[in-house]
Amino acid sequence: MSQRPGTPRLLRQLNDRAALELLLSGGPLTRTQLGTRTGLSKVTASQLLSRLEERDLVRVVGSRAGGRGPNAALYAVVPESAYVAVLDVSAGRVTATIADITGRIISDVTVDPSASDDPVALVHTAVMRLVETAGVPLDKVRACVIGTPGVVDPRTGDIRFSFDLMSWHEGVLEALRADLKRSVMLENDVNLAALAEHSEGAATGVDEFVLIWLSAAGGVGMSTMIDGRIHRGRSGGAGEIGYLPVPGAPMPVDLGLSGGYESLQDQGDRELPHGFQALVKAKQVVKLAAEHGITGGDVTEVVAAASASDSPESDAFLDAFADRLARGVAAVSVIIDPGLVVLGGDVAKAGGAKLAERVQAATARIAPNVTEVALGSVEGSPVVRGALLHALEHARDEVFSSTV
Repeated sequence: MSQRPGTPRLLRQLNDRAALELLLSGGPLTRTQLGTRTGLSKVTASQLLSRLEERDLVRVVGSRAGGRGPNAALYAVVPESAYVAVLDVSAGRVTATIADITGRIISDVTVDPSASDDPVALVHTAVMRLVETAGVPLDKVRACVIGTPGVVDPRTGDIRFSFDLMSWHEGVLEALRADLKRSVMLENDVNLAALAEHSEGAATGVDEFVLIWLSAAGGVGMSTMIDGRIHRGRSGGAGEIGYLPVPGAPMPVDLGLSGGYESLQDQGDRELPHGFQALVKAKQVVKLAAEHGITGGDVTEVVAAASASDSPESDAFLDAFADRLARGVAAVSVIIDPGLVVLGGDVAKAGGAKLAERVQAATARIAPNVTEVALGSVEGSPVVRGALLHALEHARDEVFSSTV
């Protein structure tokens, strides 16, 4: 039987959750401080803390001198009450991170994805190595979030298609959950990066924005946040900006392709041969740089070199690259009008503010609405950070909802 709103049990749960969130965000607090910030009486706050102590969710971590009388005990969330594991899976590397329930990172490991073609075996190896390195019991890991470059079905949470990881397909999610015997969630890597930028990066406090992800390995991707939520589309394909038809890019029919995901299954080149990505993919950007006298085999290398130089050739290359990027940004802006477009990924980072400023100016010459273009500012890996925030939310919901 479901609990009716306003029952004592439900009120205790709500108070417990509010107290735990305050302890996580505000650091150690005394009983009086906790009562003041939650609006609870001293008696209720004491009962709450006793209840949470009994369940090993909070503990005394010190004391604070007050006025008259003994020092007041300081309470904090028990970090080892639960853990989360997150993975960033790409064609070139698997990065795995484990953190406790407070968000403190305990350990990181990397795994070579070529070690296995089986996604389940690959994730299993990474997670086992992670918990072993961290010295954490597997049963204490309450959530596992895996970021991949694939299309995730919003109805099932399973992979529909992955251009870069062909062995990741429908059925992987169920198999992973059965293998690890715990909560596992799959999410598109660019969506995770957008969550991080929204929470603590360039889009902090902005409920409508677009993240365009420029990766040397994975080409171009996009995530759209509307009203503070990721817009996924009916099938999960929202954000596949690489397929966007733009001026100067080949159409699928020009290459003898249908344009659907299936037509790419046997493509040897792991970069989309038509649409927007055909203009901004790594090989084309390196070629564009060479045309302006900037040589190098790696896209981040040539973009970083141009950004660090004040030569006319470097400026001309960055202008030309920005003009190409602006075709995608302008197309998105006139449809969604997000106001803010964040450039993320290793290529965008290599271009820095010089590239972002040029993309904004080039977009203004095409689109009628005003669009700010900013550089992503999340420290470290935005994908891993977004996965960690996502995993912590789910783990806390699970652990903190069973306090009474």
